[in-house]
Amino acid sequence: MTEEVESESAEAIESEEPVSEPKEETGPATTIPGDGQYLVGEDIKPGTYKTAGSAGSHPCYWARLQDASGELGSIIANDNIKGQTRVALKKGEYFEANRCQE
Repeated sequence: MTEEVESESAEAIESEEPVSEPKEETGPATTIPGDGQYLVGEDIKPGTYKTAGSAGSHPCYWARLQDASGELGSIIANDNIKGQTRVALKKGEYFEANRCQE
């Protein structure tokens, strides 16, 4: 009887699917991806992004937007900065950046 149990255990071990290593998940970007307008959740992941500040003599401009209309009323928050800053982006918002370093 012991031999039968050992035989069944050995068969069960042999028939198991090989264990694969877990995939390394990449988290959201932590730096502003560059000049442009992005849909959060589609173009970039939701999360907190940072910039070192302006990429030249003009300040870095960033904006969180309700939509891509370009209307002033769509601005949730925005700023012109020269130094380091962070901005938290939520899924469904648009994010715009101009002249910002990574």
